[in-house]
Amino acid sequence: MKFKQRHSENQRIERITTNHLIVGVDIAKEKHVARAVNFRGIEIGRPISFENGREGFEKLFRWIQNLLVQKNLTSFLIGLEPTGHYWFNLTDWLTQNNYEVVLVNPLTTYRNKENRDNSQSKNDFKDALVIADAVSRGFYFPYHQHGDVYQRIRMVMNDREYWVKQQTSLKNRIFRLLDIHFPEYCRVFEDWTTVRSLASLKIFPLPADVGLLTPLEMVSLWREKGGMKRAGGRTGMEIAARLIAAARNSVGSKVGYVEARNDLKRLLEDYERLAERLREFEQELERLLEPLPEVPLLRSLKGLSTLMISALLAGCGDLSKYAHGQQILSQAGMNLVNQSSGKHQGKVTLSKRGRPQLRKYLYLAVLTLVNNHPSFQQWHIHNVQVMKMKKHRSIFKLIGKLARIIIGMVKRQEEFKSDMEQQQAA
Repeated sequence: MKFKQRHSENQRIERITTNHLIVGVDIAKEKHVARAVNFRGIEIGRPISFENGREGFEKLFRWIQNLLVQKNLTSFLIGLEPTGHYWFNLTDWLTQNNYEVVLVNPLTTYRNKENRDNSQSKNDFKDALVIADAVSRGFYFPYHQHGDVYQRIRMVMNDREYWVKQQTSLKNRIFRLLDIHFPEYCRVFEDWTTVRSLASLKIFPLPADVGLLTPLEMVSLWREKGGMKRAGGRTGMEIAARLIAAARNSVGSKVGYVEARNDLKRLLEDYERLAERLREFEQELERLLEPLPEVPLLRSLKGLSTLMISALLAGCGDLSKYAHGQQILSQAGMNLVNQSSGKHQGKVTLSKRGRPQLRKYLYLAVLTLVNNHPSFQQWHIHNVQVMKMKKHRSIFKLIGKLARIIIGMVKRQEEFKSDMEQQQAA
């Protein structure tokens, strides 16, 4: 089935009838502001401000009911901006009471604020009217509350992303210390997060700590204090010799050794604690994914990890409600846009108006699949060698293909099969 964006746009406009009262709500931390218009955008009644609490929400509903009676209207539609996290409470209360809520993109509000008064001024009362006006003209999108499990997955993924950033910050601080006091260290250990490297940083992190150690003594320390069962062998002795040679010829700073050693010790403790926390997040995500029926289908696409599947479901929710892969791309802000006028043909770029986390993991998913999945490897080679695409462009083309494959699997309830598997089945 072909997905046409204009079909949904027309449907949004057509559903606003002469019997509709359209309410625009400007969201704030403590006090919200609401204004109402009819289907033509003509304001009805006086504005209202209400508290962000049950009494305030009930005050809003009474105000709406009075306007419906005064103007002899039968239906109402509430539009609001998804501003930060302040809109969660009001939206939850409205949906729990079966009131229809739609959302207006903040950028739409920003660009339409001068329509009525030709002024760039901005305040809560004006924004509420701009939101109501945008809804009356169909510039909104429906609010679909994801199921509990999808909301929980999103919460875990958001929490995990925060701690990933903290871990990255710790890594950068560790790199800084090593660059100043032991710049040769990363030539010995290209990946400093290996077991042997972490043991070295705990026992003898700086050149002065290596001192006059011999390779045999270093291997013995790895085994005794680093907890390494297989510390020696040819590889261990070779690494030990290289580390000792690097320490004796180091050009690192010798000022503040004690402070640097203590700082590195604290940073390593925090790094290991965060690494354990991230492992706990993955286990929690595994438990949340287990009962979902679409997860086995997604796992049939070898290469999609738990994190990638979790990011997909956190950003999109129930995939069975999607008609086409293009909707996933729009959700991630990966739909293509260009600016052309007359003879000028602008470059085609990504809109980037969507969920950054979903966009990030779709990109990482395709990179992983291109490296590991035979079908994606073949498609990538075909794009680059036959279609003469740049590698980067091929990756983004395959992101669109991945989105369509995912929706196709979920809609048909079929696992992914490569061309070779389909030929064998036939």
